[in-house]
Amino acid sequence: MGTKTSDLLAAAAPRTVAVVRAITDDQLDLPTPCPDYTVRDLANHLYEVVVNFQTLARRREVDWSAKTDHLTEGWRDRFADETARLVEAWADPAAEEGASPGMGLPQETVGLMGVIDLVVHGWDLARATGQPYQPAPEVTAAGHRFLDEMGPMGRQMGAFGPELATGPDCTELDRLLGRAGRDPAWSR
Repeated sequence: MGTKTSDLLAAAAPRTVAVVRAITDDQLDLPTPCPDYTVRDLANHLYEVVVNFQTLARRREVDWSAKTDHLTEGWRDRFADETARLVEAWADPAAEEGASPGMGLPQETVGLMGVIDLVVHGWDLARATGQPYQPAPEVTAAGHRFLDEMGPMGRQMGAFGPELATGPDCTELDRLLGRAGRDPAWSR
């Protein structure tokens, strides 16, 4: 039995893992829609997100300052394994209870932060490496709910760029990306 968070992570994870698995070594120095991050930088950041959000599911504090290059032999498989562990960590009902001791936010909100990172950075990496990316509709809807609640604070803290307007005919993913400060039309 899972939780709302683990169900959303389980829906988001395979699509992001597929993007990560398809990144070639010659693409690691390419720019991404995430300002100041190359594909290598962003893949390392996303690896840290996946590992650290396992710790956050257990309601322990995380040190985000460690900057390790995780892109060594077998990193794509390790990313897939760690992402499976992330889903598993949030499947424990206790993971969604109470507030995060390190972040002071409801655990459910913290879990959604992990979901939004998988989606937005999955899209970032896909766009940077010329891959298709379409999250599950329930994941996109959860991302909108998260941004309704946390978007302004996230922008204040620098987690999201300024919200970008999107047209009336855009997709829900494009609207979500614009709300997170990404230009859905970004290209290299």
